[in-house]
Amino acid sequence: MIVRCNEDGIRAVLKTIKNGGIVVIPTDTVYGIGCDPYNQEAIKTIYKIKGREKTKHLPVLGYSKEEIAKIAFFDELSKKIANKFWPGPVTLVLKVKEKEIANSLNLESKIAVRVPNHPCALSLLKECKLLVGTSANPSGLPPFKDSKDIPDKFSDYGV
Repeated sequence: MIVRCNEDGIRAVLKTIKNGGIVVIPTDTVYGIGCDPYNQEAIKTIYKIKGREKTKHLPVLGYSKEEIAKIAFFDELSKKIANKFWPGPVTLVLKVKEKEIANSLNLESKIAVRVPNHPCALSLLKECKLLVGTSANPSGLPPFKDSKDIPDKFSDYGV
């Protein structure tokens, strides 16, 4: 299902996420594939779609630094970097704070996080706050920068 980045489209995407589904969204860098970061079945599906090794952890997108601060610890340097570059294409690797997200993402101590600078991604994140967000391409292949490049095989997973 393809939706527009408007109120109805955001509502449809939120429903998909809340029901454990996988979504493809535009970000400020490439198209990303995402899901609820607390839904282990959805996370397993992303690994399967991408053909990604489970040892390569998935990053989390957040609506704001404040939302990220609920799941990760910021030190002084990471605060300065986030203040200067977020929203934007900078991913920070921080110490994970929240045990529930660490368990669902199978993290030991660190979590990769960022706040994307794309109006559609931010509109969605304003509502859901956090989202697993990794590039929407099979591991080892170049990322998709145009929605026309996203393979039809994603539809086999209800994306």
